[in-house]
Amino acid sequence: MNDGNADMRTADKPVFAAELTPYRSLGTKGLRVVFLIAALMSLVHVFVFLVIGAWPVVFFFGLDFVGLFGAFWLNNRSARMREEVSISRDDVAVRKFTASGRMTEHRFNPFWTRFDVARHDEIGIVSMHVRDRVRATDIGSFLNRDDRETFATAFSGALATVKRRG
Repeated sequence: MNDGNADMRTADKPVFAAELTPYRSLGTKGLRVVFLIAALMSLVHVFVFLVIGAWPVVFFFGLDFVGLFGAFWLNNRSARMREEVSISRDDVAVRKFTASGRMTEHRFNPFWTRFDVARHDEIGIVSMHVRDRVRATDIGSFLNRDDRETFATAFSGALATVKRRG
C-alpha cells in the first residue's frame, strides 16, 4: 500500500543545504594575543612619556587602544551575520541573518528560479543572485573568491538537478 505522506516527506527533504558565514582569520585566542601585545606596547610608551614629563600624550595612547578595541569589536560583530540556503523539490529558501540577529526569508519556486552569476575576467565571481519572475535577492556577498566559486558550482548543480527531476 502506498503511503501518500511518504511522498510528501521526500518532496520536502532538501537536496542542497548550506550555511554561509563570513571568513575571519583571527579567532578568539588570536584576538586576545593582539590585545595583550597592544596593551603592553601602550604601557611601555605611556611609561616613557610619563618619565620624560610629557604626560598629556598618555591620553592619546588610551584613545588609540580604545579605537583598536572598537574596530575589532565591530569586525567580530559583523562576523555573526550568516545566510542559510536550501533547495528542495518544492522550494528554494534563502534565510539571511543580520549581525543583530534579525532574519529575512526569501522563498522561490525552483522551476521558475534562476541563479545569476556576474563574473569579472580578473577577479572571478563578483555577485550572485537568485531570482524568479518577480523577486530577486543576492547571496554570499561577504564570501571570498574561492568560496564564491565553490558555492556557485554546488548551488547551480543542485538547482539543475531539482529542475531535471521535476
